[in-house]
Amino acid sequence: MPAPDSPAHLHALLQLGGRTAAWPAAAAAAAGLGRVVQAEEYLSQAQWTVLKSTECSYAIHSLLHRNLGLLYMAKENYEEARYHLANDIYFASCAFGTEHIRASGGYFHLANIFNGLKKLDLADTLYTKVSEIWNKYLNDHYEVLSQARIQQIDLLGKRFETDTGLDEAQEAEAIQILTSILNIRESTSNKAPQKTIFVLKILFMLYFLMMNSSKAKEYALRALHLAKKQKLSVQEQNTIQDLLNLISVEETQPMT
Repeated sequence: MPAPDSPAHLHALLQLGGRTAAWPAAAAAAAGLGRVVQAEEYLSQAQWTVLKSTECSYAIHSLLHRNLGLLYMAKENYEEARYHLANDIYFASCAFGTEHIRASGGYFHLANIFNGLKKLDLADTLYTKVSEIWNKYLNDHYEVLSQARIQQIDLLGKRFETDTGLDEAQEAEAIQILTSILNIRESTSNKAPQKTIFVLKILFMLYFLMMNSSKAKEYALRALHLAKKQKLSVQEQNTIQDLLNLISVEETQPMT
């Protein structure tokens, strides 16, 4: 562990505490209370360091409150969890903007609390917000790549490689968040199929940008099947078909 009170020490406390606190309540119970107690000790040290420091960024405050929120969720203290997740959202918004993907995790975990408390309207609103944040990020990123690809082809005659613009941890978080929301949406897909299709299309774009064509195709086909089953508009079905066509174009365009 780095020297106490150093920035590296604070980051180490947050990361170590966060990994433990992120265990859901069931896993924590199965593994024994020692994990939760250990997380609380690390995060208490991190909180004390942040409170006495005048140099901690909004991003560090956000990370601390995110991990504290997860810790209190694991302890089933949902009032404290909501307090810390609200602070996570506030500091993430200050650091990156209210619609940034770095703020989406706080909204997602807060939605999970409301969902567990059967406050379904609040949960639905937050799940929708998280979905919209990721949809905008991924589609905006795709548009930037598309423009860069056109320029690259024009200049060099080469295909421009696709990517998400995310690091490995962010990609894993995106997959975890979006598949969790999808599971919730699918449980009510007969009532609101458009919401399920929306998340399926976001997952398509995520995996497409990750260059995992088989997973992208799977989500697009599921979206198309649901759209046909629910007799949604031809326009919606054509939009999904366009996604499938996108994969076909990628697969037939050789790398040079």
